[in-house]
Amino acid sequence: MDWSLAFEPLLSWAWLTVILVPIALLALAGLFFRQRGAWLRFAALVALAAALVNPVLLDEEREPLKSVVALVVDRSQSQDIGDRQAETSAALEGLQQRLARFPQFEVRVVEAGRADAAEERTETRLFGALDSAFRDVPPSRIAGAVMITDGQVHDVPAGAPAFQAPLHALITGDEGERDRRIRFENAPRFGLVGKPLQMSYRVISTNGGEGEVDVRVSINGEPVSTERAVIGQPMLLDIVIPNAGRNIVELSIPEADGEITDTNNRAIAILDGIRENLRVLLVSGEPHAGERTWRNLLKSDASVDLVHFTILRPPEKQDGTPINELSLIAFPTRELFVEKIDDFDLIIFDRYQHRDVLPILYYDYIAEYVEKGGALLIAAGPEYAGDQSIARTPLMSALPGMPSGQVIDQPFYPRLTELGQRHPVTRGLEGSASEPPHWSRWFRLVGIERPEGEVVMKGPDERPLLLLDRKGEGRVGMLLSDQGWLWARGFEGGGPHVALYRRIAHWLMKEPELEEERLVANGRGMTLDVIRQTMQDDPGPATVISPSGKTMTLPLASSQPGVFTGSAEVEEIGLYQVGNGDLSALAHVGPVNAPEFADTISTEDILSPPAEASGGSVRRIASLTGVSLPSIVPVRGSANASGNDWIGLRTTDDSVLKSVSRVPLFGGFFGLGLLLLALGSMWYREGR
Repeated sequence: MDWSLAFEPLLSWAWLTVILVPIALLALAGLFFRQRGAWLRFAALVALAAALVNPVLLDEEREPLKSVVALVVDRSQSQDIGDRQAETSAALEGLQQRLARFPQFEVRVVEAGRADAAEERTETRLFGALDSAFRDVPPSRIAGAVMITDGQVHDVPAGAPAFQAPLHALITGDEGERDRRIRFENAPRFGLVGKPLQMSYRVISTNGGEGEVDVRVSINGEPVSTERAVIGQPMLLDIVIPNAGRNIVELSIPEADGEITDTNNRAIAILDGIRENLRVLLVSGEPHAGERTWRNLLKSDASVDLVHFTILRPPEKQDGTPINELSLIAFPTRELFVEKIDDFDLIIFDRYQHRDVLPILYYDYIAEYVEKGGALLIAAGPEYAGDQSIARTPLMSALPGMPSGQVIDQPFYPRLTELGQRHPVTRGLEGSASEPPHWSRWFRLVGIERPEGEVVMKGPDERPLLLLDRKGEGRVGMLLSDQGWLWARGFEGGGPHVALYRRIAHWLMKEPELEEERLVANGRGMTLDVIRQTMQDDPGPATVISPSGKTMTLPLASSQPGVFTGSAEVEEIGLYQVGNGDLSALAHVGPVNAPEFADTISTEDILSPPAEASGGSVRRIASLTGVSLPSIVPVRGSANASGNDWIGLRTTDDSVLKSVSRVPLFGGFFGLGLLLLALGSMWYREGR
């Protein structure tokens, strides 16, 4: 029962003032002048005032509210070390059982560190989770918070927490743990392919260890070298970037005796390899309508350095023009095809025929250049079918098709072969999906026999139009028509000549993205994406090995011809190994070198300042017999909230009103009787 007095006046306070003040003045004047009956008149005034003010006795029934206790559980990856997860689960269960004995506490359990977003896994953010737990709780109802963690928390506020209640931390892990880790000190984001690049790193031992340690260096999963590093000292590292695009540089050190984990014994740096300008030699035969198509395309590519020669005056041409009046540049055959041939990434013969400009031996040099890893493209015209065809030179050993002697002059639509629909050079060319293709016709095709390699485009009567072949370590392409300029000029709407020509050139120069058999793995948040390019009908599933060594199988489904993809949500941050057939790839999921793994030693130091500022405590729970938990004691107000073997949680005085009983003191016959008695006594006294 909670009794209180309230007033429910019958008139407004303004009217009560107007009525009662004059009467009160008269009553007080009577008392002052000691008139007869003054006390009875004053008593009658009080009775009248009480009747008008209408005092009410209230009986309130209230239900006390519970104080809210937050149990913040650290489930981050650093808690997977040793027995920390088991200790955490045991501590959580024990606290819940002890808090269940106190009906005045409402317990809220919040788990942090296993969120879906990669950004939330890079750091252990327990105070953000704690704020979420108390978001709808008034400050007066917050009893306190208990964190179960290894102490590696990355969002600790400066000073006391935002709420006015004790914060307690129960630390998992053992005191005196040992760990050793490696990290990059300086890792450039970009580098030139094939050029040396300097980086720096440091090996750190948490227990103040000294000495030297072996550091294994790997690039894209391939071991490169083993370095000797001094613990605690910055070390320089020189590497050579092997590929254009993404490259993963990994440093690893062996696990030391007594080390709690080897998770941070590896450091990752992702570098983007940039090619120096590719050198292309374009040799054109007699001028023709499409001569500038290749030149314009290659000149527009900022990554290509083009050397272009056109044979305007072959040796047999005699027109009587004096030599001293000619301004033509002599073809530097020896310089280009003997001395500097290995400097070129691609050689293109555009409607070129053998006319003694090149010595016959030089064609053998070109064939040898291809065998050793060079690239050759034949953009053929009618000359390829003639008696002076370059196929009748020692270059024939490098060519994917010998001329049949036929030149087919008829309109036709270039079409993709079944193989070409899957090949990355021709796959998805704009306009290829319709029948006939949504591009212009061509009108000439050079016939060949015994084609080798991959026929990815065809002409009339299923004849080969575009061939791609490998010779030794090099590559050869052959386009058996000189009509591509029709697409460039917009004839009948034109066609995708830029995409086609650029893909052909870059495939010949071994662009990784255009490889027929390619496996790519990427991290997107906490999702692992796998892309498999293949000419097969079904490459089968991919095998994924997680940073901790666990193996999983990832099914791959066809997303377009020649491309199979698969995705998986993963739990661990780190380097994943993906394999499919003979191919392998690496992918780093989550942030590189996340703070979660920078320091894995359990510690009390990080949470001690905010806990002490709030009146709470920090203590370890691991013991020889398992988990040792402190007792829980409800405390009120500003009382001490921690002791040697107990932790305190504050109780609230807040309550909820359930019902109200009202008893009018001057209501009904009782109030009327009192009023009549007072007025009657006054009248009786005045009448005497």
